[in-house]
Amino acid sequence: MPVAATPRLPDFAWGVATSAFQIEGATVEDGRGPSVWDTYTGTPGKIRDGHTAATACDHYHRYSEDIALMRDLGIDVYRFSIGWPRVRPGGTGPANGAGLDFYERLVDGLLDAGITPMATLYHWDLPQPLEDAGGWLDRDTPHRLAEYAAICAERLGDRVRHWITLNEPFEHMALGYALGQHAPGHTLLLDALPVAHHQLLGHGLATSALRAAGAPHVMLTNSYTPAVPFTGNENDLTAAEVYDVLHRRLFTDPVLLGRYPDLSALGLESLPFVKDGDLEAIAQPLDGLGVNYYNPTRVAAAPSESPLPFEIVEFDHVKTTDFDWPVIPSGLTQTLVELTEDYGTALPPLWVTENGCSYSVEPAADGSIPDQDRIDYLAAHVKAVDNAIAQGADVRGYLVWSLLDNFEWAEGYHQCFGLVHVDSETQDRTPKASFDWYREHIVQSRRP
Repeated sequence: MPVAATPRLPDFAWGVATSAFQIEGATVEDGRGPSVWDTYTGTPGKIRDGHTAATACDHYHRYSEDIALMRDLGIDVYRFSIGWPRVRPGGTGPANGAGLDFYERLVDGLLDAGITPMATLYHWDLPQPLEDAGGWLDRDTPHRLAEYAAICAERLGDRVRHWITLNEPFEHMALGYALGQHAPGHTLLLDALPVAHHQLLGHGLATSALRAAGAPHVMLTNSYTPAVPFTGNENDLTAAEVYDVLHRRLFTDPVLLGRYPDLSALGLESLPFVKDGDLEAIAQPLDGLGVNYYNPTRVAAAPSESPLPFEIVEFDHVKTTDFDWPVIPSGLTQTLVELTEDYGTALPPLWVTENGCSYSVEPAADGSIPDQDRIDYLAAHVKAVDNAIAQGADVRGYLVWSLLDNFEWAEGYHQCFGLVHVDSETQDRTPKASFDWYREHIVQSRRP
């Protein structure tokens, strides 16, 4: 189907995204050490049906096959993450040369295929020894991230131009440290806030390390979700504002403005874990801001006995994905436009570094996988990006989550986000109808 003319820049980049723990497998090969996710998946009852990522998509052994799929797809950029436990198994100490060799092979294969690599340093797989020492609650961990960034840049920096320091620090704090739904499984509620600061400090120190190694393009990727009040009453409006502060501004203001937002609505008048010089370290100039968007969040005032001043409620009469996430493409337009308006000249160019949906569709009799719901979702969200650009947002790229059906954290293999189906028994890859749609969309978008 023809693509309507849009104000996208001529070099607008199309791509896909993955993460190391979710696709690589090979969790005990080449000197790779254990991560918090290895420990978490090995704990009974944590992962649906006891699934593990020991094999995942076997990308470690099949990366050439996956690069061939990406070449066929016609993408410009591939966002992947480097496994910290594979590169520096103990979190400290010497680098693991065999682990770096793997990423060198991957990067070289991508470049040979004409695909730009975009490397994320941290996608939640903290080496277990660092967690044993306190994890992101410990102020030393940001410095370990910076050291790891320098190791990666020294080996790959001559070929990798695009770097992302962190993926979704809000989710990692909220699900991993506040609510216990992800690794490492802590249930600290608002006492998890030092995790936010230490991740952002790690971002700043890693950015400096990457700059010192000559990295020309450094980003941070946050998740963003418009906070929609449940009703128009004052309490719900306030609850939505507080949620926006916690989810969006807490992880954006320090990076772009060099200060934290007012957190008094959360009962916090000061942040004692913020030390002199921290905000200067965090607020390093960036070349882009990554936006991961899946859906808005509907927020209501919490009951009086709740430890948080808000609660999440479902949208009414809205189509949902298999994850029960509401499908509201206009929220992506809203996200991109509000970032543009709220941060003004402090905002670097935007990249949609993740957007996608979970739909499970079994192969038809002829072997095809007609995932029309995913096609509809992607088409609507690409249009949402175009709408944001038309309203002044400077968006440089759009990356689909994900290339492959993969290990979806606590859901195991029950949530399928991939453009490509992966058979869990044979590891055979089968492109879905959405793969063909995205390939054709990319071709059409490049035509005058």
